Amino acid sequence: MTRARAGLAFALVASLALPTGAAAQTSDAADLRWAGDPEGGAPFVEADPANPEQVVGFDVEIAALIARGVNRVPRFVTITFTSIDQSIARGDADIGLSGIEDTPARRATLAVTVPYYEFREVLTVRTGDAGQLRTLADLRGRRVGTLSGTIAYEILLRAADQYGVTAVSYDDDVHPYSDLLIGRVDAVLLDHVLAERRQRTMAGITTQPETVAVGHYVGVLAARDAPLRDTIDEVLRRAMRDGSLERIFRKWNVWNEDQPKLYEKLLAGEPVSSAVSDAPAGPVTLTGWEAARRYFPSLLRASSITLVLSCLAMGLAVVLGALIATGRVYGARPLRILLVGYVELVRGTPLLLQLFVLYYGIAAAIQLPAFAAALLGLALNYAAYESEIYRSALEAVPVGQLEAGRTLGLTESQVLRLIRGPQALRLALAPMTNDFIALLKDSSLVSVLTVLELTKQTQIFATNLGSWVIPGTLCAGIYLAMSLPLSVVARRLERRLRDGA
Repeated sequence: MTRARAGLAFALVASLALPTGAAAQTSDAADLRWAGDPEGGAPFVEADPANPEQVVGFDVEIAALIARGVNRVPRFVTITFTSIDQSIARGDADIGLSGIEDTPARRATLAVTVPYYEFREVLTVRTGDAGQLRTLADLRGRRVGTLSGTIAYEILLRAADQYGVTAVSYDDDVHPYSDLLIGRVDAVLLDHVLAERRQRTMAGITTQPETVAVGHYVGVLAARDAPLRDTIDEVLRRAMRDGSLERIFRKWNVWNEDQPKLYEKLLAGEPVSSAVSDAPAGPVTLTGWEAARRYFPSLLRASSITLVLSCLAMGLAVVLGALIATGRVYGARPLRILLVGYVELVRGTPLLLQLFVLYYGIAAAIQLPAFAAALLGLALNYAAYESEIYRSALEAVPVGQLEAGRTLGLTESQVLRLIRGPQALRLALAPMTNDFIALLKDSSLVSVLTVLELTKQTQIFATNLGSWVIPGTLCAGIYLAMSLPLSVVARRLERRLRDGA
């Protein structure tokens, strides 16, 4: 297990449940477990500023409405947004509600409720660019941010072919707009609910009135829970008739003239298509292996980013680690104290936090490109660990050998280069190899900085396909193809060094 993987949730579910206003009950049978992601989840689901132990949002109130309709008590389960579908399918919660979009993939793999809200995909740009950047066609050759695994992301992938737009994916809906303000992206494509909320709280951005696409929010249940889904559909239709949904949406300032038209269609029994039903064939409309063939080139391109980033970061980490180790062994006391402080600071804080600080935390002073921030973050983190390996290897060389070299008239640098260094290398080689393999996997964390590496591309593939089986297998195979040859080469080099000793 790598050192930083505990900080990344790829289908990890928090076991703690937050109350949603109803009295707690001890019987699981009386609970309606509903999943959402409060991180950047406003106005869908967010921690109550007045009481962080509670969650608020219009999906919180819809969950309570549904629970009352099925004679249960709502119980909130925190699940990372991109993992909600998979967690629902495996039974971690009964229903997912967190601004979840109606897509063909979800209809094919899950039991999807009737839509309860219609949204528009809209572009947001810097106010100074509002006159010239109004449509996707105007953004030719520019960078556009959005959430990964969403309808908006699929639209941007198609726009990449049609208009030459570069899609930049994020894991939350806060940083796309902050990056827009400082110029890292030229526009953001997201739901009008999110765009209008950000425009009210951030100066300097403008949401364009043109609609890029129309979609709907739904609840998702496991396919085996279709009977419960049907009951929930009736609860939602009843709430459409009696105005309960309208009151919730008006309270959260998201009600508009599109909702009565949607409700009229649903109550009349008319079908409502998913937002991308007229799009070119996507992964869900293909067989599993056809989808794999379609996505495999993208996975290979992403793996090349992973490999290049890992090699560069490890190379820099080795150089920095050797300098730190040398300073700790040979340096003056003030230098040793300073280097120990650096090592303990880096080892005592999560890599994910360090990446956030380098990319977002210091953005007001230094705006590092995403790849540069990822490279620097990984290198600085692993340099601290490498330095401990090299220091212990240097100190493991018998003192008698060092004294013998000095007796023969060798300088301290010659002792290091000719006696201490070669023996320390043999001792450090195995743990160095392990660290490089660990860095290959830890590089998946840089997706939070919008770097589209292998694991991030796999996550997007799995979200569009509605299953992790094939994407996960391909991803694991590529990681093994990158790491196993390294292990073989390292073992051969280690044997050669040992035999030549």
